[in-house]
Amino acid sequence: MSGSENNREGNRFIPSFLLIFAPPAVTGPYLAILLRDLGYGPLWSGALLAVFAGAGIIGPFIFGFWADATGNYRPALVAAAALPALFALPLALWATPALSAVFLALIAFGMRACVSLLDSITTIQIGQAGNYGRIRVWGSIGFILFTLFLQAAPFLKPQGSLNIGLWLTFFSVIVIAPILLLPKSALSASVGIKPRAPGAGAEKPMPFFSAYVLGGLGIIFVSSFAMSAVFNYFPLFMVETLEWDAVPLMFAIAAAAEIPIFFFSARLLRRFGPLALLAASAAGVVLRLLLWAFVPFRPVVLASQLLHALCFGTFHPALVHFVASVFPPRSRGKGMSIFIALGTGLPLLLGALAGGAILEAMPDGVNGFRVLFAIYAAVSGLGVLIYAAMRLGRAWEEKL
Repeated sequence: MSGSENNREGNRFIPSFLLIFAPPAVTGPYLAILLRDLGYGPLWSGALLAVFAGAGIIGPFIFGFWADATGNYRPALVAAAALPALFALPLALWATPALSAVFLALIAFGMRACVSLLDSITTIQIGQAGNYGRIRVWGSIGFILFTLFLQAAPFLKPQGSLNIGLWLTFFSVIVIAPILLLPKSALSASVGIKPRAPGAGAEKPMPFFSAYVLGGLGIIFVSSFAMSAVFNYFPLFMVETLEWDAVPLMFAIAAAAEIPIFFFSARLLRRFGPLALLAASAAGVVLRLLLWAFVPFRPVVLASQLLHALCFGTFHPALVHFVASVFPPRSRGKGMSIFIALGTGLPLLLGALAGGAILEAMPDGVNGFRVLFAIYAAVSGLGVLIYAAMRLGRAWEEKL
């Protein structure tokens, strides 16, 4: 199929992307606040946030292997979407560490797997000629709409654990409806991908232990570790240090900033390639965290949310394109799961744990957040160094 035909085929995924980020519109701004409302201190909150991130490693593996084994993504997506709907309210009602960990794990299983599976089936459907960014932008639009709705909700204000749990349940239920309209199989001839006999030019995966794959994975890893400060501790920084009840608004501004980058991501990827965009994302994370660490004033924090265009707007399309270049369609679900696990899930887990320990060790909240953001900025800076080393190594290879 041509690029325009692939994009038209990809339009069927727009409703799913529009709604699939409704649950993250709750957990992003409010999960840390929910845990605080349940009575957990910084160390326990960090540990439970790490459970949430760690479960996000396992969930995509389970559902990705299921989808690849059957060639049918729809049942796996429905099952993944159902998990947060089933366990959000129990999380808000029973506040014991063991139960909270189990409920968080099950919710993360589903949420992370949903996004991974939807990315996989979309890239398979539209192929290399399609424009993933123009479809994924609807996820950002949905996220903005849902976060702004929660900010202005006239009832069930999401300020306590029970109300947050109710919204997470409702938003998780509505995710399921558009999934039922998706194609049953991502690998059928109807989407332009026909099975090939062995030896008939079938696509082969790129060697995992190559400088290109490992270098890209390294940049993704350190950037995700640093971004855990944004996903896990920025809401507490807003509430406790800035004393500003505008967390959903900040998340909405960040999501709005990434929309233009998503829309033009195909052009950027053709011009610069995924590794350069991943390195640019790492540099954006450095700047954003340093502003929070050393200029923690409301106007600066507000303006810094526009850097999300660089931090995530370039990062996610580059990650998806990178994975698509490494893994062929028939193992795309597993490939996306591997990179979700090693490149984003594991560093988010480690970042949540380390952040909780840093804040627990520093009773002064202002200095605690300052140290946390500064350390994580340095970690993200390693991504820029990895990319520079890869470019230098390539230059030396060309001279030999």
